[in-house]
Amino acid sequence: MNSVMADLSHAWPEVYILTMACVLLVVDLYLTERFRFVSYLLAQVTLLGAAMLTLGQMGGEGTAFTGAFVHDAMSDILKLFIYLVSAMVFLYARDYLKARNLLKGEFYMLGLFGVLGMMLLASAHSLLMLYLGLELMSLSMYALVAFNRDSPVASEAAMKYFVLGAIASGMLLYGMSLIYGATGSLDVATVAQAVTDEGVKGQVIRFGVVFLLVGLAFKLGAAPFHMWLPDVYQGAPTAVTLYLSAAPKIAAFAMFIRLLVDGLSGLVADWQQMLAVMAVLSLAIGNVVAIAQTNIKRMLAYSTISHAGFLLLGVLAGTPDGYAAAMFYTLTYAIMAAAGFGMITVLSRAGFEAEEIDDFKGLNSRSPWMAGMMALIMFSMAGVPPTVGFFAKLGVLEAVLAVDMVWLALAAVFFSIIGAYYYIRVVKVMYFDEAADESPLEAAVDTRIVVSANALAVLYLGLFPGTLMAICNAALGA
Repeated sequence: MNSVMADLSHAWPEVYILTMACVLLVVDLYLTERFRFVSYLLAQVTLLGAAMLTLGQMGGEGTAFTGAFVHDAMSDILKLFIYLVSAMVFLYARDYLKARNLLKGEFYMLGLFGVLGMMLLASAHSLLMLYLGLELMSLSMYALVAFNRDSPVASEAAMKYFVLGAIASGMLLYGMSLIYGATGSLDVATVAQAVTDEGVKGQVIRFGVVFLLVGLAFKLGAAPFHMWLPDVYQGAPTAVTLYLSAAPKIAAFAMFIRLLVDGLSGLVADWQQMLAVMAVLSLAIGNVVAIAQTNIKRMLAYSTISHAGFLLLGVLAGTPDGYAAAMFYTLTYAIMAAAGFGMITVLSRAGFEAEEIDDFKGLNSRSPWMAGMMALIMFSMAGVPPTVGFFAKLGVLEAVLAVDMVWLALAAVFFSIIGAYYYIRVVKVMYFDEAADESPLEAAVDTRIVVSANALAVLYLGLFPGTLMAICNAALGA
């Protein structure tokens, strides 16, 4: 019994999140509309408690569930950022949901179950644990997209997401079954050893890798498996789009590291070529198509596709420095995405969705401070120094150049220059166009403070990127 409890101690944060999500679901049944905010507070307390448990485990390593779950430095860092980003998302979503009579405990319960899925992905050390974590996260997000049941657009987006997501999950599962059939094990370390051993069925594993990459690319939103992303981002309520855009990208990065780096590093020459094609397609499609968008949620969806291309560049470098650069890029992008969609919720109010770029017209005359914060976010996404977006891109490009893939670095720079146009267009609209709506912003004080801190963090991490970069290097042994 003692050995079982010691084994389970590495997964205390996951056990705590699961317990509190169930408690929230039960408590919400007894809450009247007047006390609905209790669900929000309980969700934030849950994330805070999980963060404290994770911090208490920092520096330790171990496994649980007969080796299917691993506790290491990378999982700790990723989980802490998942908590942080999710807490910001829950705060930004609160007023938006309340204004539309959607402030229900189910939103936070589904959000916490999604967080639990992301945590399992960060610590997965078995193909089965990876799949369970992915499905737990995905099923929560399918339900969240359809959260506004009275919206036909949201229902359509949820159906598209569910159908395409099911296909991608099937592809991923089929790839895992091929790898299991060739290696005889679901354990990531055993698979890695089998790949390097001579006589293993290498061709079967290569087919498995192809199917794995299809599933992974879909979950990340990388081209050419990006079809769902713009429609889902636009159709879902902005509070849900905010959730989809940030923390799940951290979980997707964890999947790439656990599967490709920890499990299939012996086939780096094979998956490196496939990732290179997906990276270039993501950069090209994301940046070029975003120019034609007038809906800011749709524009940021194509922006997400282009950022997925940069993340892939770091992974395909196939070096510890490349993995650390990709991790730095993922964490900082999650912060930028949360801030960007958070600003959309700040501008929205009851009966009005600030979803069009034109809705940002003249924001400087309505709220100079918020316009400045939005400008910071847009410049960071475009990769303009001294924001963190510039250093994130620079780190990835350095990793690619270090392995002599100059053509990939040049392609990334070329498409980034194109992409700067649609980010700067938002800044131009805020500062140089007449405001169509002169009404004051209605966001709560705490929401404005956190959005401002979120945007300023983008600048701070750009001016002082060393600490976070050192943490990423340490977590991945760079």
